[in-house]
Amino acid sequence: MLDTVDRESLLNLYPALAGLPDERLDALLRLAALELPAGSPLFAEHQPCQGFPLLLAGSIRVVKQSATGRELMLYRVAPGGSCIITSSCLLGRSDYNALGIAETPLRLLLVPAPAFAQLMLDHEPFRDFVFHLFAERIAELMQLVEEVAFSRLDRRLARLIVAQDKPVLNVTHQQLADELGSVREIVSRLLKGFAEQGLVALGREQLTVTDRAGLQKIAAL
Repeated sequence: MLDTVDRESLLNLYPALAGLPDERLDALLRLAALELPAGSPLFAEHQPCQGFPLLLAGSIRVVKQSATGRELMLYRVAPGGSCIITSSCLLGRSDYNALGIAETPLRLLLVPAPAFAQLMLDHEPFRDFVFHLFAERIAELMQLVEEVAFSRLDRRLARLIVAQDKPVLNVTHQQLADELGSVREIVSRLLKGFAEQGLVALGREQLTVTDRAGLQKIAAL
């Protein structure tokens, strides 16, 4: 489904586009907004990059996938943000090296590669926005590398559960494993251990936190 975007909505989410000459902003507003259902692939490895996404609604999961199908979640993109892997592909004129998936229904504008290049060249607020995203994401990815390389999986699992800040999580063991870059069998074993300690109660595609303080202690080990 395609429709158009109004100026106020776009600038509220992406104030870095303010100050563009009217004709250039109007050209962006004339782009048809793309709407994708949850679960849709937005981009895939070895696929050429078609443009720079401006996310208006929804959430994108960016993951690295192994040959066996295991996934490691790299980061999420929310409205007002964008994807640094897309930026690097456009700047380096290279193909994607990760997978982008619509976690929820999406609404976005796809800025064509030539328009993105021109914005980077002559619109300083947009250029600053893109490089600020790079700095934020690199810091997040460095933390992820540190956790994967040096943190015990039970600590990372406890931290993931506590970070949800919900008494009940409607989630599968496979989804938790994907978030952690692990396998379902190991995560299931750890969750069973948490349940035996009285930290959580397990149900079908559901996890209830029964001792948040206990989980927080494990997360801080």
